[in-house]
Amino acid sequence: MANIFDLFKKIERKSDTGPVSFIVAGLGNPGAKYEGTRHNAGFMAIDYIAAECGVKIDRAKFHALVAECEILGVRVLLMKPETFMNLSGTAIAEAARFYKIPPERVLVLHDEISFEPGFLRIRRKGSAGGHNGLKSIIECLGSEDFPRIKIGVGKKPHPEYDLVDWVLGKLSPEGEKLLTSRLGDIYSAVGLTASGNIDEAMQRYSK
Repeated sequence: MANIFDLFKKIERKSDTGPVSFIVAGLGNPGAKYEGTRHNAGFMAIDYIAAECGVKIDRAKFHALVAECEILGVRVLLMKPETFMNLSGTAIAEAARFYKIPPERVLVLHDEISFEPGFLRIRRKGSAGGHNGLKSIIECLGSEDFPRIKIGVGKKPHPEYDLVDWVLGKLSPEGEKLLTSRLGDIYSAVGLTASGNIDEAMQRYSK
């Protein structure tokens, strides 16, 4: 009987409760060579959220892989842009225009080298802060007023270390363990943010 109940839960999660009204985009680079890299922390988070919602992000649309699901009663589009990091905004803005979703209802999950693995910071809006993915999104949406969850992936070991080599490098086993230990918190923070409770998300999970 447990299997039947699990099936019912999945069907309920996938049920169409109305049009998409919120976008959650995880940033990263497509392709096996980039799996497990620091720059793909957003992809890791969005894959976890999809699994929790009982969906697979495998439909090609808006220059991205997408899936629809319901989180706390909100119909959400999950996105993994296939445009590579520096052009992330192309895919996200296309989806936002299609569904007529304003920037404040576009949540971006991305890597942050200013924080150690396991540290999260949730912000209502802000500048790109040197992150090329955010820079592209700001340019394409024409606004900085979109929420984001910054996922710590660790600081460069010294200032001279090449930034590209660092973000395209893989997390250490310990760093990956620390990051994955916060995926459940990211999922909860996404739910709170999508349902209009970003202040609560910031208070609970920005740590």
